[in-house]
Amino acid sequence: MEQKNWNLLDESLGLHINDDAKPWPLCGRFVLVEDCVDTSAAFVLHHILKRSFSSHPSSAVLFLAFSHPFSHYDRVLRKLGCNLTAQRDNGRFFFLPMLMFQCPGEGNPNHDGLASVFEQIERVITVLHQDKKSISIIIDDISFLEVAANGSSDDVLNLLHYCHTLTSEYGCAFIALDHKDIYLNGDRTAVILEMEYRADILVKAEPLATGLAKDVHGQLMVSNKETQHQHGITAIKSYNFHFKIKENGIECFYPGTKIQ
Repeated sequence: MEQKNWNLLDESLGLHINDDAKPWPLCGRFVLVEDCVDTSAAFVLHHILKRSFSSHPSSAVLFLAFSHPFSHYDRVLRKLGCNLTAQRDNGRFFFLPMLMFQCPGEGNPNHDGLASVFEQIERVITVLHQDKKSISIIIDDISFLEVAANGSSDDVLNLLHYCHTLTSEYGCAFIALDHKDIYLNGDRTAVILEMEYRADILVKAEPLATGLAKDVHGQLMVSNKETQHQHGITAIKSYNFHFKIKENGIECFYPGTKIQ
């Protein structure tokens, strides 16, 4: 039953087809995960991180952590059966701790503090690409990125745009989590709209319209753009299902179905 529940999330993300002969299914795609204060979607990042290692032998992850230290993710992923320390030691997991990162103030001539982040990303991606790895870039909290950038929407969009260009230049997967209702203002709305427009897969986590429930922690709405290259058109597949967060995983199920 657990495997079936996980597959519902996999299906919406396009991860349900496991073929080692083909690239990691998210390669070349931008996955934007949006949540809110009442309903966290961090588990979606954890799931993608685990699946990137377990489903493809040549995959590697570059993780930009603005929200939590390595020990937090190592502890969470161990509960899901994934050892991040071992993946890091094997050269498949590169963790960039950004909790203390802060861009210089506007009066500083080196105002573009994110240039150093660009350089770190580029160094890691170049090495991994030479090793023919399927690369995923994950940002764990765009709202904290905005804080580090002193609220500069332009700097944030520049970094996100750079990561997005790597999906076409190197075939990287780009996954980012954003707390949509934090620091919501005019500039913040512009960042959200720009990201939603560029996203190939948009995942929205929201509380239930009926309020809190014991066996349901929220709902996921997933829009997956599937380009039909033969006809030059883009079809959007939509999914809407509920989820329940557990100690060592997540249960996903359609509304109205009973959890066993």
